[in-house]
Amino acid sequence: MKRLLTIGALACFAAGLTGCATPHPAAPASATNAEYNYLIGPGDSVNIVVWRNPELSMQVPVRPDGRITTPLVEDLPAAGRDASTLAREIEKALAKYIRDPVVTVIVTSFVGPYSEQVRVVGEAARPMTLPFKQKMTLLDLMIAVGGITDFADGNRATLLRTSEGSKQYSVRLRDLIKRGDVSANVELKPGDVLIIPQSWF
Repeated sequence: MKRLLTIGALACFAAGLTGCATPHPAAPASATNAEYNYLIGPGDSVNIVVWRNPELSMQVPVRPDGRITTPLVEDLPAAGRDASTLAREIEKALAKYIRDPVVTVIVTSFVGPYSEQVRVVGEAARPMTLPFKQKMTLLDLMIAVGGITDFADGNRATLLRTSEGSKQYSVRLRDLIKRGDVSANVELKPGDVLIIPQSWF
């Protein structure tokens, strides 16, 4: 009996290593937020159009400190704001010099704030940070990073969800990539971190 228990414990341990038993719940398939608005981040470029004032209209980069500078408006915070909010703040700043300014802000390159970027660490072919996109999925992320390495234990990967207090979910990368199991594909949220461990064997 004791020998059977020992064999059973070893089998359970081996199953855990191969991904049959995971310490975290499976990631929910859907994570879409209909209310999501893209937030501007350092490294983005924004095109500012001031109606009837072409000399004030231009494309400017968002500096590493999260601010922008345009004619008549210096060091205006832009990071963490959506395009509409930034446009209203520019209008307010320009109102000191122009009567009833009308401003449109168009984001032309996308990096996003650090808190909303999606990161891949561990045994990915190319670990990297990516800007979040609405309805972005685990498969999209794997295509961007070139999949997993030969040493990865894909079915023991963990999705750390910072938007839910760093709650962790298990995901099945090997089933998704190697076996084409679309049921293993899940939607991502802003700020997600995918951690891919190395295989034990």
